[in-house]
Amino acid sequence: MIKTSMIKTKMNKSEAIHAKFLRFAIPNLLLLSMLLVSPISHAERSLNDSAWNIDQLMQSLSAIRSGHASFVEIKSIAILDKPVESSGELFYSAPDRLEKRTLKPKTESMLLDKDILTLEQRGKKRALSLQSYPEIAAFIDSIRGTLAGDRKSLERTYKLSLDGDEQSWGLVLLPIEDKMKKVVTKINIAGSGNVLRTIEIKQADGDSSLMTITPLPVP
Repeated sequence: MIKTSMIKTKMNKSEAIHAKFLRFAIPNLLLLSMLLVSPISHAERSLNDSAWNIDQLMQSLSAIRSGHASFVEIKSIAILDKPVESSGELFYSAPDRLEKRTLKPKTESMLLDKDILTLEQRGKKRALSLQSYPEIAAFIDSIRGTLAGDRKSLERTYKLSLDGDEQSWGLVLLPIEDKMKKVVTKINIAGSGNVLRTIEIKQADGDSSLMTITPLPVP
């Protein structure tokens, strides 16, 4: 007979692993899904209307089919004395494949392909289905909808505000769902035209990350 205490111990361990994965994955998935909304490109906007608003931005970004960029990411973590810096490359292929390859300070990768997230760290590879994490699967699906110019999909998860003009704009995303508010308090995205420049994520636990992106030729 299996003792109740043993069952509770196994459950607590499983829950701890689940919580640890969410703390690690959600900020990265937020970043990847933001890049799916705002791919990297030098393509020119083909819209005739000169007014610059959220609809114009979404339509401009949704036309991108692939992208390649280098990145520098600075993470501020509450328990550490100084920020952690990493750098590498990003690859995007429409409609829902994006890879983040970190080259420094250590090599690792995160590939989001449809609903499968593949992590590779320290020579070990692990594939996870987002269906096992409904907390973030629905969130990412709503963001992906904007690739078709569906602004309403994004607004089901966030309150949006845009300032600036086409040459220099800033998009602020504020979560409206309680579950997301417990993870993220604010996302700031800045760019020029349909070229993404920076993504800043402020987490509810006080941690934050700022990624600076430099477009590169698509390989």
